[in-house]
Amino acid sequence: MASRLRIKGGKKLSGKINVGGAKNAVVAIIPAAILAGDICTLENVPQLLDVLNFQKILQSLGAEAEFIEENTLRINPNTINTYDATAPIMSEFRASYYVLGSLLARFNKAKALLPGGCNIGLRPIDQHIKGFEALGATVDINHGVISVEAKNGLKGNTIYLDIVSVGATINIMLAAAGAEGVTVIENAAREPEIVDVANFLTGIGARVRGAGTGTIRVTGTPHRIGVTHPVIPDRIEAGTWLALAAANNSDITVENVIPVHLDAVIAKLKEMGAHVEEGEDYVRIVSNGNLKAVDLKTFPYPGLATDMQSQMMIPLIRAEGVSTIIENIYNNRFKVVNELSKMGIKVKVDNNIAVVEGPQKLSGAIVRATDLRCSAALVIAGLCAEGETIMEHVYHLDRGYEKAVEKLQAVGADIIREEVQI
Repeated sequence: MASRLRIKGGKKLSGKINVGGAKNAVVAIIPAAILAGDICTLENVPQLLDVLNFQKILQSLGAEAEFIEENTLRINPNTINTYDATAPIMSEFRASYYVLGSLLARFNKAKALLPGGCNIGLRPIDQHIKGFEALGATVDINHGVISVEAKNGLKGNTIYLDIVSVGATINIMLAAAGAEGVTVIENAAREPEIVDVANFLTGIGARVRGAGTGTIRVTGTPHRIGVTHPVIPDRIEAGTWLALAAANNSDITVENVIPVHLDAVIAKLKEMGAHVEEGEDYVRIVSNGNLKAVDLKTFPYPGLATDMQSQMMIPLIRAEGVSTIIENIYNNRFKVVNELSKMGIKVKVDNNIAVVEGPQKLSGAIVRATDLRCSAALVIAGLCAEGETIMEHVYHLDRGYEKAVEKLQAVGADIIREEVQI
């Protein structure tokens, strides 16, 4: 059996959507708990497919990892008895590579399958390897397995990342938390999720300074404790619902957010002509349908996230004029265009540039999600389209959006999940 979504478009939506914990933070904090000296309780944890997979990975290492409430995950790392993370589930998603930094810091060695995840272009791990080697480890990759070992222990060092990389920044932070001395990461990524990981590491006893800036200093320690840590809200989920409201001429209040994390999205939606109201922990967007074209460029934080590019394409399809999207992060981020063409949409793509001329009408069709953010964009498109849209490969959506169907139904969307024989 497989899931698919049946979406009937054309309805304006109204109401409130509560945002869950940040996927891109929690998939780093769960493996970071490997480093803790005692039980860790993680709050505001979304039960996403990637999260549940990471729970299984920790359990395969010997850890006790159980949800004691719907969104509260309790992890006891004291029972971990191996540094070998080569269970097949490791290849199911990209963030699985974070076990490398944590296991290396704890055991001075680690072994893992190379990661999987969305096929959105080249995503090498050379900067991760560079960081591990700078800390005194040797790295070997053989038949899809990466082995890392620091025979003389990890030693703090200064590491300059050749490119701004969220994954490499976090993985080096994790390893550095167990290294002797101070590690300095220069040209570090600045995303809010990195700050959240830094706060967790500080909570268990490491000293992390500068997270959220281009230079992060990590002072490792062998004396680590347990901690209770609330995960920050998911800015990408929040941005997705804001893009939906703009595209669908709707009135949606997105709650449990940190508005400053959404500055790049909010600025572009305002530029398009949507009305945006910001509160302490909510953002309300009201769109009257008179959207105008704008140009988008994806950049590392605080720029517009590449994870929002597909979703932002839908309001641009509905906007008056010619918009240009320049994708500066991944080289294969426009796969959604092939699926949108099934809905009657024409978008010109040339390498990393997409040109959208609007407004265009969307027509219901059978489409297939090719990656996580493509799935979200197709849901938005389906809710804006005339007629019925069926979206297959829903598991992509489940990797990043907790209870998406239920949340959308609560604001008036005509959307259901159904199981089909394959």
